[in-house]
Amino acid sequence: MPNKRLAMRHIKDILRLKLEAKLSHRNIARSLGIGVGTVSTYGKRAVDVGLTWPLPIEMTDNELERLLFPDAKINTRHGRVMPDCAAIHQELKRKGVTKQLLWEEYKQIHGDAGYQYSQYCGYYREWRSKQKRSMRQIHLAGEKMFVDYSGATVPIVNPDTGEIRSAEIFVAILGASNYTFAMASWTQRKADWINAHVKAFEFFGGVPEIVVPDQLRSAVSKPARYDPGINVSYQHMASHYKTAIIPARPLKPKDKAKAENAVLIVQRWILARLRHQTFFTLADLNQTIKVLLDDLNRRAFKKLPGSRLSQFEALDKPALKSLPAKHYEYVEFKLARVNIDYHIEFDKHYYSVPHHLVKSQVEAQASQDSVAIFFKGKQVARHARSLRQGGFTTNAHHMPEPHRKHQAWTPERLISWGARIGPATQSIVLNLLEQKKVPEQAYRVCLGLLNLAKQYTPERLEAACLRAQHINARRLANIKSILESNMDQLPLPLSPQTSPSPQTETHRNVRGADYYH
Repeated sequence: MPNKRLAMRHIKDILRLKLEAKLSHRNIARSLGIGVGTVSTYGKRAVDVGLTWPLPIEMTDNELERLLFPDAKINTRHGRVMPDCAAIHQELKRKGVTKQLLWEEYKQIHGDAGYQYSQYCGYYREWRSKQKRSMRQIHLAGEKMFVDYSGATVPIVNPDTGEIRSAEIFVAILGASNYTFAMASWTQRKADWINAHVKAFEFFGGVPEIVVPDQLRSAVSKPARYDPGINVSYQHMASHYKTAIIPARPLKPKDKAKAENAVLIVQRWILARLRHQTFFTLADLNQTIKVLLDDLNRRAFKKLPGSRLSQFEALDKPALKSLPAKHYEYVEFKLARVNIDYHIEFDKHYYSVPHHLVKSQVEAQASQDSVAIFFKGKQVARHARSLRQGGFTTNAHHMPEPHRKHQAWTPERLISWGARIGPATQSIVLNLLEQKKVPEQAYRVCLGLLNLAKQYTPERLEAACLRAQHINARRLANIKSILESNMDQLPLPLSPQTSPSPQTETHRNVRGADYYH
């Protein structure tokens, strides 16, 4: 025979033992001779409505019953209690909860006044079919976070120049509770995209099992229906938080219905309210979004019990994985081929690797402060990150032995040595340094020039450099040719073909000795 609702006396016994004596559900069940599930059902209802023990003296049994069973709707035709379909839908989001379990609890409460299992499920199916697509889906607590950009942007005005720049709006929503996060960033590029995820995890206070993005470029390097390639930096972030990235499939609207609905809600409840406001900084915009977001999450649902916040507290929050102890640092990845000068280029700066890796392919992993370089999974170099475009960062241990001898040389020392030989030689040294993007690249050429003084005497080198200036042939090979052919010993032409004397020459491409001090 189906169980009937417990007598009010027994219900009060359950409340007393739970709220005052603090007994476990199992011990209460043993004490009263009833099922643990029954104790759990009544106990949960009491906690949900905020009951304490002792009950207020003026509270009657009818008032207590209405408080504990506010949703008990009677089907007047059959005299039965209708299932609370919205509550069923929410409970099914809890891990391990099934319709069979919910029906058994429903029958324990309502007994003969409750429907049989098939009818119970039928009413729920009918209710579910009438809901929006995003509401019909059941996502388990703590399982999925859906992410996307709004598409709508917010203008931010530079207070100094009046220039207007558009801010992108990132949106994240938890599948079970619909608890929503939103923030503004300057772009949709990888760094901003990943930083928005970090902020979302911090906002939620935990990490879901799965993150579901659309197949936008910052998330997916190779779009595909069944096996899209995840961007390396994005996957690195996911590994840090121990979550999985599963992009929504193209042309499968159910996969991203939750995200699309969240975007629509953020546009209506947050962005629409900002249309008459003027923002001058990204921080000001995000502070305003934060206030409106709190209001959105506290608003009561129209067709479901509670609010986004209350459902988050009940469903997603307890099920989310803990945040890692170590804060995430954004890392950018790049495959690079080692140049013949044993350096690789990253963000227009050059970093050295051991010289035996010349022409090998390596992977650079760059954080805000450092650049680590890996060969076949093993770290072979690490440098402080430099923002100097065209610059070189070189570890002496990466050099071949002959190159280490050059390390003590600086532009100033080379220029000074050239000046001791003569003004024409100094001018040629400056010119050779200028021909390379950075002085270090010209060291070997300059040393080759100055070594000619040992081979031919300083006087002959100075004479050769003077002739090289007169014929506008300033390369090392030209000067060697002049010396080898003894042209340095011939008198200079009366009418120079090109430049004035070295003392007064100011070649437009020569920086001058002061540049290197």
